[in-house]
Amino acid sequence: MPSTLIRGKQVICKVLNRSEAQIIEDGAVFQRDGKIVDIGAYQELSSKYQPDTVLGSAHHVVMPGFVNSHHHVGLTPFQLGSLDYPLELWFASRLSARKVDFYLDTLYSAFEMIESGITTVQHIHGWLPGPALKWPAIAEKILKAYEDIGMRVSYCFAVRTQNHFVYEDNSDFAARLPASIASDMEAWLKAQEIPTQDYLDYFEHLWTHWDQDRTDRTRIQLAPANLHWCSDDALTLQNEYAAKYDVGMHMHLLETPYQKAYAQRRTGKTAVQHLHDLGLLGPRLTLGHGVWVTEDDMDLLSETGTMVCHNASSNLRLQSGIAPLNYYAQKGVKVGMGLDEAGINDDRDMLQEMRLVLKLHRVPGIDSFVPTAAQVFQMATEHGAHTTRFAADVGTLEPGKAADLVLMDWQHIAYPYLDEEIPVLEAVLHRSRTHGIKTVMVAGEVVYEEGKFTRIDKDAMLAELAESLQVPFTPDELRRRELAKTVFPYVKKVYNGWFKSDGLDSFYHQNCRH
Repeated sequence: MPSTLIRGKQVICKVLNRSEAQIIEDGAVFQRDGKIVDIGAYQELSSKYQPDTVLGSAHHVVMPGFVNSHHHVGLTPFQLGSLDYPLELWFASRLSARKVDFYLDTLYSAFEMIESGITTVQHIHGWLPGPALKWPAIAEKILKAYEDIGMRVSYCFAVRTQNHFVYEDNSDFAARLPASIASDMEAWLKAQEIPTQDYLDYFEHLWTHWDQDRTDRTRIQLAPANLHWCSDDALTLQNEYAAKYDVGMHMHLLETPYQKAYAQRRTGKTAVQHLHDLGLLGPRLTLGHGVWVTEDDMDLLSETGTMVCHNASSNLRLQSGIAPLNYYAQKGVKVGMGLDEAGINDDRDMLQEMRLVLKLHRVPGIDSFVPTAAQVFQMATEHGAHTTRFAADVGTLEPGKAADLVLMDWQHIAYPYLDEEIPVLEAVLHRSRTHGIKTVMVAGEVVYEEGKFTRIDKDAMLAELAESLQVPFTPDELRRRELAKTVFPYVKKVYNGWFKSDGLDSFYHQNCRH
């Protein structure tokens, strides 16, 4: 692979603490064979090395590639017909989604991610109806899309062994439905009932065919879907496999107050305490969302080194609440950042998401502990990397790490004027836009430059995706669309009385302390 010298007005190497980052003025990064060899002053490195290619200039900012720590689909649920309902009702609306080609769908969101500087993604495949024999072909399309476009992907699939539609037993829910939809719902639920061992065998298949044999840009993890979706046996078995293969687990948890209530009903304790009692907490586990945790839960997460992925946009869109990020930071819990199904603008814009997180948690008070630009940048880079299996390779710019980086045009931030006292990291967080990202590099390879993808024709792929959806709905799709509307009120009834806000002394109730 050719060597490259990447120059920048500033090179943002890594965050040192809440208020500082290692930044080299008029700096450069020298990479060879996909690895960073040296970082330093541009004049020094340009004299020291004879690179095959020089990228960047004195008008660019060089920074680590971003990590989207929580991602599911290509076309957004909104594009496929789901409004932003509360999560538990939103699941019902998702029944109406059209079938989309997995390869083209994955490329669609990959385009958006790379355009916003994301080089690594944690792809959590959400729904895998049986039989399990067809799963490898699905994964092949998804992972091939990432391989073809050049992104890093940490892939996992949500393991669901119970309560597939609402937070109660499938048969109990189906028994309360009217005859007009009961048989269709029972058939749909039956297709979701997969033995736990089938999931584990599938993991081993992916491990062998992708993690070990294909490319260094693909890694495989495990994903217990959520407490309500997994029996204790299923959770324990996945934890054993995670230890055996030394992989991480990414688990949705406490996204909504109804999930908090479910844990109490099932276990008599908090969801976090239950996971701790089962032995799941620890540095291998990332909890997606973590909105409705107690202070005792936070202490357990901190003590065990369990990580959290903050999905701010998703939580706002689906009325899930606001994760207590400031308290996580005070307790030293490592927090990454995810765009989930889609960001606040119904796209995958990490620059916008960082801006949202920076400002969402600014509680009143002159001396209040609130997020800093350095903290949020670290969430989107180094801490996000730790939630994937690429922690040793990405997230910071330093010798020995992968040459995964982004070049951003400084002028799009500073023109026509920006006070020279504004720190570069603050400027990037507050003012950068996707059109300012000029080059994205993964493992030393330029995968995106000046609005063009180097491996794939974006316009041709989008045209193919659009054409594939300009066909009539199939009978199955039409029936599911009708089913989604009809079952909606029955889903709502399940949760009547679960969430009570009596006695609260605030206008809004976005999370909890106890």
